Amino acid sequence: MPDYDVQIQELEKELASMQYNKRTQHHYGLVRAKIAKLRETQQKRSSGGKKGEGYAVKKSGDATVILIGFPSAGKSTLLNALTGTKSAVAAYAFTTLTVIPGLLEYRHAKIQILDVPGIVHGAASGRGRGKEVLAVMRTADLCIIILDVNHPDHLPALQKEIYDAGLRLNQRFPDVKIAKKSRGGVDIASTVLLNAIDTETCTGILKEFRIFNADVVIREDITVDQFIDVVEANKKYLPAIVVINKMDMVDKKTLDAVQKKTRADLCISAEHHHHIEELKELIFQKLAFIRVYCKEQRKKADLDVPMIMLKGSTISDMCSKLHRDFVAKFKYARVWGASAKFPGQKHHLPHILVDGDVVELHIR
Repeated sequence: MPDYDVQIQELEKELASMQYNKRTQHHYGLVRAKIAKLRETQQKRSSGGKKGEGYAVKKSGDATVILIGFPSAGKSTLLNALTGTKSAVAAYAFTTLTVIPGLLEYRHAKIQILDVPGIVHGAASGRGRGKEVLAVMRTADLCIIILDVNHPDHLPALQKEIYDAGLRLNQRFPDVKIAKKSRGGVDIASTVLLNAIDTETCTGILKEFRIFNADVVIREDITVDQFIDVVEANKKYLPAIVVINKMDMVDKKTLDAVQKKTRADLCISAEHHHHIEELKELIFQKLAFIRVYCKEQRKKADLDVPMIMLKGSTISDMCSKLHRDFVAKFKYARVWGASAKFPGQKHHLPHILVDGDVVELHIR
């Protein structure tokens, strides 16, 4: 069996020694594609078509947030501060050996918070049960990266492990469409000026993934890595918050320098509950919740207690959340609010709701 790690390391060394410019752009793209293909093959071989052990986490609440960090960054203490859950806390590494859930109730939203084992170097390739931890991230709606104020250098390592696991933080899916066809070769059309990639490189990457016939439309300036992500179509795009913990252990000058270096969103002390309320608000905002109000027929809507949904949710999502049989028995819905052209407009399951909508469901 080929040693994929060795092949990947050799290709990564080649990239590291390569000066990226217009002349080397094409070769750079092909090497990146080969690395991506090797990782994909390695993952399939290592799993052997089995799901593996993993962590069984039952999702609950309106959204799921996962706490990611190196061992002893303070994840368990933060879980306790946010939710009151009694996760084991100790002054040594690897206190958390499984997934510990907690529930944060904030502004009518019920947010599941997951404390998972600390990430270590090589997590994406399976070290320290890293694959299981990173697999749980794929089920989350938001990631909080927790850094020890004394170890800001952990951030690039965490970002690399997360990236190598196929997770893209604070990014959106590139505006690129690839439609495979049976013949005719590769046709690429771009509606914008491409700076970081050219059509020849795109064609070469597609061939590396054994796509020889396709129509490609690129609507934004993208990088080689972004184009590879579109080709692979197996990436998870996830909002993230970077938090510096243990702020009470350093002076203000050091804290400011660490926050500037890491571009952290917030500095906290989970142990002493400093800025925990600010973090709760940031979590709520980052999840991009919308408030939807339920209305019974021939009655006024209850505008005191909203139903919390994620941005982009449909009437179908709303029905599923209310009752498992509502989708099957759905007739139609009447909607009042910004997503309706007129008050009480009739809509069906695919209709996307927006913040403040009032919905009257009609069920068989």
